[in-house]
Amino acid sequence: MPNYSFRCVEGCAFDAMYSMSEVPRQTACTKCGATATRAITAPHLSAAGSSAYGLLERSSRSAHDPQTVDRLPARGAASRQPVTRNPLHAKLPKP
Repeated sequence: MPNYSFRCVEGCAFDAMYSMSEVPRQTACTKCGATATRAITAPHLSAAGSSAYGLLERSSRSAHDPQTVDRLPARGAASRQPVTRNPLHAKLPKP
């Protein structure tokens, strides 16, 4: 359901969810009870989920504030990658 913004005559602003066919032009304010009219706002058109927003936030943060390393990582038990001898696998991009 879409989220609509409303503003009352007292200056209170709040959001309410209505189906597109049932959204009113005016409703009672949830804070003071005065008549509130629907405000015109920019639509939210993104189809990205919160994980995508987190990735964008981390990448933009790393652009101006990169993480630094102050020591080498601890050496643990090294796990060997299995080696394939299939010639078709040689054409795949390397990680």
